[in-house]
Amino acid sequence: MSEAGRPARSWLKRISEAVSGEPQDRAELIVQLRDAHRRGLVDAEALAMLEGVLGVQDIQVRDIMVPRAQMVFVRRDDTAATLLPIILESGHSRYPVMDEDRDDVVGILLAKDVLRMFAEGGNREFDIRECMRTAVFVPEAKRVNVLLKEFRRNRNHMAVVVDEYGGVAGLVTIEDAIEQIIGEIDDEFDVDDDQNIRAEEPRSFLVRGATPIDEFNEHFGTELSDEEFDTIAGVVMKQLGRLPRRGESLQVGDLEFRVFRADRRRVDSFKVISPVDLPPPAGTDS
Repeated sequence: MSEAGRPARSWLKRISEAVSGEPQDRAELIVQLRDAHRRGLVDAEALAMLEGVLGVQDIQVRDIMVPRAQMVFVRRDDTAATLLPIILESGHSRYPVMDEDRDDVVGILLAKDVLRMFAEGGNREFDIRECMRTAVFVPEAKRVNVLLKEFRRNRNHMAVVVDEYGGVAGLVTIEDAIEQIIGEIDDEFDVDDDQNIRAEEPRSFLVRGATPIDEFNEHFGTELSDEEFDTIAGVVMKQLGRLPRRGESLQVGDLEFRVFRADRRRVDSFKVISPVDLPPPAGTDS
């Protein structure tokens, strides 16, 4: 047996040992897997993934999509100079391309195609129609397990979600679907779990949305009220009156907030920019 095959076989053997008898249905299988976790045969992370695999067929696309109101999109007539700030602020790799009507998605634009043009000098006239990819459309009611199969078969990473009348309801990515199985996918820009505020530069900080307001005030020397909300994300949503979109900016006092990471349910992190250099907070090394 090759070395590459041993981990897979060992894993399958542990799963078969964890399940006693023949489960009659999915619910009984989950009960047995949880019992295996209590007996130390399956660790917590593996159990969560197995439950995600078993449960993904019950989740519909509408449950995981980015709603239409929170979509970052571009227009078919946008110039390269218009597109570049959108790409840099939002940080996405793919964008739905809209016509005049927001229910008319005419394609998908890849950020790398725009950035490649700038890397090559950006002297030639840019026409978004020349680099648009074909848009894929899926209904709200499609099951996520089916969507994953289609993404894999067609090598797509994004689909536009439509409602029963054919209107745009939102969009869904392969990352949204995979996260239902393995949990949220963090990247190198996420704030560590035990660190709410991380300095990137003397005036630029990455701040978790769940940062307590009193901690934020102490760090930035602000006096934000904590009477209505406990976290800095609550303060920002109060000021906007809604859940902000990734890449969106707003001013809170003297500080500029840029939404760094967010989904349809919460704001994970902000980039906070101060107009002046801030000294290290008390108790930290200079």
